[in-house]
Amino acid sequence: QVQLVESGGGLVQAGGSLRLSCTASGSIFGIDPMGWYRQAPGKQRELVATATKGGSIKYTDSVKGRFTISRDNAENTVYLQMNSLKPEDTAVYYCSAYYVGLGTYWGQGTQVTVSS
Repeated sequence: QVQLVESGGGLVQAGGSLRLSCTASGSIFGIDPMGWYRQAPGKQRELVATATKGGSIKYTDSVKGRFTISRDNAENTVYLQMNSLKPEDTAVYYCSAYYVGLGTYWGQGTQVTVSS
């Protein structure tokens, strides 16, 4: 079992910044990659960014140049620095951790609201 605890969501004006963090605990040896997804009202959950232990990083096109994912392997924590936020970034953000052979674990979600 893997537990993911997120923090850092909130309300911010357009152009502002937020930093999300997610710490994994439990049977964490097999998790890779870790990352962030988001789900806006009435829309499907979508990938935001992922990072592997080895440093391979992926971003969805809409956040490239604005969001930065980083990972602290020693602390089993993944961060998402979000700059230049836009109203369309408003969503519930979920931390994810893929466990080989078992599938994806999810955090409880943290709300990010960007006002115009």
